[in-house]
Amino acid sequence: MNTTFIGGGNMATALIGSLIARGGAAAAFRVVEPSPEARNRVVEAFPGLVLFERSCRDAVAGAAVVVLAVKPQQMRAAARALAADLGAAGEPVVLTIAAGIRIADLSRWLGGYPRVVRAMPNTPALIGRGISGVFAAPAVDAAGRANALAILEAAGGVLWVDAEARLDAITAVSGSGPAYVFYFLEALEEAARAQGFGPADARRLAYATFAGALALAERSAQEPAVLRAQVTSKGGTTEAALAAMQAAGVKPAIVAGVDAAATRARELGDVFGRDA
Repeated sequence: MNTTFIGGGNMATALIGSLIARGGAAAAFRVVEPSPEARNRVVEAFPGLVLFERSCRDAVAGAAVVVLAVKPQQMRAAARALAADLGAAGEPVVLTIAAGIRIADLSRWLGGYPRVVRAMPNTPALIGRGISGVFAAPAVDAAGRANALAILEAAGGVLWVDAEARLDAITAVSGSGPAYVFYFLEALEEAARAQGFGPADARRLAYATFAGALALAERSAQEPAVLRAQVTSKGGTTEAALAAMQAAGVKPAIVAGVDAAATRARELGDVFGRDA
C-alpha cells in the first residue's frame, strides 16, 4: 500500500519502521519533510524511501493513505499546502495523528476534503506498544478505514470510537497516560531510595514491580480491584500502604487529573482550530 507521510519525525519513522518490519517495501513510502537534517535521518534509516522537501503532486500521487504527522501548531500550514494536490491524488484517506486537531478544522484547511480519519496515539507507539483512539469522518468508507487501520496497527492497539468528542477522553486516559505511569515509577523509585536502596537498585525494583504486576493483570480474567484484594492481607503490610494512600486521596486525585486533561484537550482543540 503506497503511503505518504507529511512530516518525518519520530512518530512517522516509528510507523514506517514497523510497517517495513511487517513486510512493507521502503519504496512504497514517501515522506515530505522540509528539514534537511530530518530528511537525512529518514533516508539513512530506510534506503529506497522517496523523499520530498515540500508537498507536491508527485508526493501524494497514487497514495492510499496520506498521514499528517506534524505538530498541531504546524497542521494548518501543512494541510493548506497539501490541499491543492489531493484532488490529483485520487481519493486517499487523510490520517491525522496530531493531538487536538478536529476533523472539521482539518477538512476546512484541506479545501473541504471529506475523507479524514483522526487518531490519538500515545508515545509507546514509538516501540509498537501504543494504543490509538480513532474516529473516521462519515465520508470514509470501509476500505478507507481498513487502510488507516493497517497504518495504526503498526503502532499497537486500536480503539475505534463512535463520536469524535470521545478522542478528548482518549487523550486524557491513554494519550497522557504514559506520563502518569512514569510519575508513579518516579514515586516508587523515590520510596525505595528512602528505604536505603541505591539509585540503580531502586529503579530496578520499581520497574520490575510495575512490569510484573501489569503482565499478571493482562493474563488474568480478574478485574484490578479483585487482584488488589488478593494481595492485600488483613492487617498486613499492603493494607497499611493502601490505607495511607486512600487517606491521601490518591485515587480521586488520579481521576481528577484525567478529568483536567480531558478539559484541556477540549480547550486545545478550540485553540488549534482557529484560522488566525
